[in-house]
Amino acid sequence: MTEPITYDDFAKVDVRCGEIVEVQDFPRARNPAYKVRVYFGEEIGHRWSSAQITSYDKDWLIGQQVIAVVNFAPKNIAGFLSECLILGVPTEEGIVSILQPSKKAVVGAKMF
Repeated sequence: MTEPITYDDFAKVDVRCGEIVEVQDFPRARNPAYKVRVYFGEEIGHRWSSAQITSYDKDWLIGQQVIAVVNFAPKNIAGFLSECLILGVPTEEGIVSILQPSKKAVVGAKMF
């Protein structure tokens, strides 16, 4: 377990529901990954992410809702600017399982 934080620390992290609208191969990435374009509604718009979710079929990912951090500083990954972090957890097999709402959520909605 990591060091405890305050609620104020947690409140600084902007976690939103987004919808995947585009997925591209990312052969330059060190670890297998896709370039993923996510729409977060009118307030935020579209953001790109480098996501290690290649266990998912690219076509299946289109239209899927995901949970992502949208207020990290952009990160250069192999010449690609990743603007948000799609959240996931490992399965027993060691692959990434993306975090998704259990019911259709409002795109752009902030986690609370």
